[in-house]
Amino acid sequence: MANSITVKKMRDVEPEVFLPVLAVRGIVLFPGMMLQFDVSRQKSVFAVNDAAGKDKLIFIVTQADLSSNEPTEDDLYRVGVIARIKQVLNHSEDGIRLHVEGISRGEISSVVTNEPFIMANIIRHREKPYRRTSKTQALIRVAHDKFDEYMGIFKRIPPDVLFGVLKEEDPGRLADYIASNIAIDFERKQYILDEISPVKRLRKMISIIEEENRILEIENEITRKTQEQIDENQREYYLKEQMRAIAAELGDEDNPQSEAEELREKIAELHLAEVCEQKLLKECDKLYRMPYGSHEGSVIRTYLDTALSLPWNKYSKESIDLKKAQKILDRDHYGLTKVKERFIEILAVRKLAPNQNSNIICLVGPPGVGKTSIARSIAEATGRKYVRVSLGGVSDEAEIMGHRRTYVGSMPGKILNSVKTAGTRNPLLLLDEIDKLGHNFKGDPSSALLEVLDPEQNSEFTDHYLDMPFSLKDVLFITTANDASRIPGPLYDRMDVIELGSYTLEEKVNIAAQHLVRKQLKSHGIAATQLKFTKQGIRAIIEGYTREAGVRSLERQISSICRKTARRIIEADAFKSISIKSDNLEDLLGPKKFTKNENVQENTVGLVNGLAWTSVGGEMLPIEVAIMPGKGKIQLTGSLGDVMKESASAAITCIRTRAEKLGISPDFYEANDIHIHAPEGAVPKDGPSAGVAMAVAITSALTKIPVYRSVAMTGEITLQGRVLPIGGLKEKAMAAYKNGIKTVLIPAENEPDLAEVDDVVKSALTFIPMKSIDTALEIALLPVKKTVSEKKLMAPAIPVPHTKQHSGIVQ
Repeated sequence: MANSITVKKMRDVEPEVFLPVLAVRGIVLFPGMMLQFDVSRQKSVFAVNDAAGKDKLIFIVTQADLSSNEPTEDDLYRVGVIARIKQVLNHSEDGIRLHVEGISRGEISSVVTNEPFIMANIIRHREKPYRRTSKTQALIRVAHDKFDEYMGIFKRIPPDVLFGVLKEEDPGRLADYIASNIAIDFERKQYILDEISPVKRLRKMISIIEEENRILEIENEITRKTQEQIDENQREYYLKEQMRAIAAELGDEDNPQSEAEELREKIAELHLAEVCEQKLLKECDKLYRMPYGSHEGSVIRTYLDTALSLPWNKYSKESIDLKKAQKILDRDHYGLTKVKERFIEILAVRKLAPNQNSNIICLVGPPGVGKTSIARSIAEATGRKYVRVSLGGVSDEAEIMGHRRTYVGSMPGKILNSVKTAGTRNPLLLLDEIDKLGHNFKGDPSSALLEVLDPEQNSEFTDHYLDMPFSLKDVLFITTANDASRIPGPLYDRMDVIELGSYTLEEKVNIAAQHLVRKQLKSHGIAATQLKFTKQGIRAIIEGYTREAGVRSLERQISSICRKTARRIIEADAFKSISIKSDNLEDLLGPKKFTKNENVQENTVGLVNGLAWTSVGGEMLPIEVAIMPGKGKIQLTGSLGDVMKESASAAITCIRTRAEKLGISPDFYEANDIHIHAPEGAVPKDGPSAGVAMAVAITSALTKIPVYRSVAMTGEITLQGRVLPIGGLKEKAMAAYKNGIKTVLIPAENEPDLAEVDDVVKSALTFIPMKSIDTALEIALLPVKKTVSEKKLMAPAIPVPHTKQHSGIVQ
């Protein structure tokens, strides 16, 4: 049962009565009080109907827990009022209106039943007699004074209530009457109801009304100060209006009305679609009604300025000349023949069908291979404005779609801002690093880009800030990425992917000689006669100081040489010139950072050249295997991922199935411990394409037969020894070429992918297809009769058909 103030039970109580109980919320009935209220709960309606059909007596008690819709004995106060039902009206379909009169206090002795309504035995309390003394008279007068003070503060009590208080001379009834007529919460009213003693009850009532008077005085003081502040604001507004009138007389007026009219004229000149024009005119109407200097007026003004600054009907003059485009592409980029051909084809289609929706082009390749610069060249070749938008690290979709105007400091998204910056409706928009979009609780930007990069939808692109359609169908979108696998599938499906591979050594030398050296000499203020780069020197920089797919690190090394040369020019009295050759590089750049693999001359047992694909190009992935006597423990090290560990297990099982054929003890996996290691352990590695290399390395370690170090291999292996296709063959072949490999073993199903490999790489390498691990073992392992010093392995070249999409990677 709910806690309430302990009631001191009287000795002289009347016999218990058995009555229906009506639980009420937020209402406290007092004896002698008339009350009218609605009853809607089913249990309560049943209780009222039961009482109305008998002697019309009902026990009304207040709920302690207002949230309970089906109150039980524990949810009710103990003390309530025995009341007589005066009238019952059917107020609605779900409830009734009840008119009752409080008779006397009562207390729940015991609950007999809870269904279909609460029936309880009620102890009926008679009003305790009191002695009329000077002390009680003083209490009554104090109560009269306090209530009079309350009425002076709280003006909303009818005067007849004061008359009723003043004529009441009984302390108990006076306390009940005051409690029922002042605005206090039901807990404090229940506090008065719980007290049986009339004198104590009046004392409690005086304490409550004194506290209420103090609170009301504080409220009135707050209200007074607030009103004074409002009056001050009105005075300030009146003075501002006077100042504005004076400014108008002086001709120095800045009012929203004239500004709104100017904006209406600008909107009419744009000849917008009806939906857009009506929305902007509606905003002008709001601005017109804004008072001078209002905050909302400045928000509307900013919105209108932003909307009108967009290039609604402005276009760049696009000129498509294929010869001119080819010339610009050849001028700015060395190599990239297939990429240039692809762009020329796209421009040719656009010239034949100018109204056709443009394809969304995605340039995928390692860093520094010219993805961003080729987009700039395309913009120049077509006469479009070029704008670059960096998407790396963007994790809030509002940066793409804009912020809604309900937020302070809201603004359009990156897409609309870029078009605004371009100043034309048909710019070339480069979305850089689209594979590095993030996502968090604020939304997924890649999902927001689905509408932007869909030619079927972006003609009605709606930025959240602008909140009206703006067509992007004339924008030529080009995106860039390093790793296509990190682009979400639905977004990837909307783009036409063009892959840019790593540069060969010869391409890097020519790029440096024709572009990078000239650019750095100009930016450092050095004449071409003062600093000369020989091709031999450039080649030495590439081989000794860089290891990358692109040319960014190469450009930094050239920049470093230019800085050191600039210092020599300033400090030397008679500086003439310096020529960069391989023999003077260490004086300028320090010791070489990279050297060619010296072990390439040695055929080693248990060491195989694997090939890996990464987002920054191909890499050599040596696989080492050591066999030690033991108990069959298999150890894998080198930060290998789960897929690569599974490939190692498959390789071991594959060798076990061929143990007898290879001359290996069938129980080698029980009598030996096998340790497989991929060097550079700090670099995580994963993927299935090292399976063949692992199988060859394990076989070599078990048979003690060395592996040709001039051979590299890649391919996924199955338990039966079949070799499955892999991905990234072009990058892996480039890695083999850079590291001096002569022969590359590839899955037979990857032969069509050789069409994408550069001619220089194909002329320097011999590619041998393999359908099973037997081919790899036959080619890679030295014949028993041959010596370890054998270095070169020759094999017939493979014809090169069409290209094929890769299916797996090793990273």
